[in-house]
Amino acid sequence: MTHPRRRLRPEQRRAEILDAALEVFAERGYRGASLAAVADKVGLTQQGLLHYFPGKDALLIEVLRRRDEVDSGAYTPSGNGLEMMEKLVTHNATLPGLVQSFTVLSADSVTDNHPAKEFFTERYRRTRETLAESIRREFGEEPPGGLTPEQAAALLVAVMDGLQLQWLLDPGEVDMAAVFHAFAGLLRSASPAAPPAPSSPTDHGYAG
Repeated sequence: MTHPRRRLRPEQRRAEILDAALEVFAERGYRGASLAAVADKVGLTQQGLLHYFPGKDALLIEVLRRRDEVDSGAYTPSGNGLEMMEKLVTHNATLPGLVQSFTVLSADSVTDNHPAKEFFTERYRRTRETLAESIRREFGEEPPGGLTPEQAAALLVAVMDGLQLQWLLDPGEVDMAAVFHAFAGLLRSASPAAPPAPSSPTDHGYAG
C-alpha cells in the first residue's frame, strides 16, 4: 500500500529514494529488490519513481555511487591503506544484500553497451589509483614481492572481489573478513619496513 506523498523538492525526493533503495537492496539483494518496494517506502507509485530513475539498474548505480561517497568520507585512505581495506571488508560482511547487488551488477556491466559499464570502469580505475597512492605511502615504491604500487592495488581489489563472490556463494565456509585480514598480514610480514598488524579487524568495512 502506498503511503501519502509528502511534498518535497526534486533533489530531496531523489535523495529520499536513494536512501530507501539502499535499504531495500541491502535487505533483499539485487533479484529480490523491486522498484515497487522502493516506491512504497517513499510514498510513490512505481510510475512516480520512474520519473526520477528510469529503471532498476539506473537506480542501483546511483545507490552505489551514493554509498561510495559515504564510504570515502568514513574510510579515506590518508595513511594505512591496508588497515582501511580491512575495515571496509569487515563492514561488507554485515551487508550481504548490498554486496550481492554490487556483484551482480558489476559482472553484468562487462557486456557491451551495458548502462553500468562506464560507472564500473571509472570506479575500478579510481579505486586502483587511490589504493596505489596509499600503498606507496605505506610501503614506498617497492611493495612486498617486487610488485609496483599499481600492481599491488589491482591485486588487492581482485582479492576483495573474489572473496566477496566466494562468501556470497558459501558464507559458512568462507570468512572473507578473516581471510582478507590474513592476506593483509602476509603483505605486512613480507615488507622489511612493515608496520605491526592490528590484532583484529575493526567493525567497519568496504562493500563491493
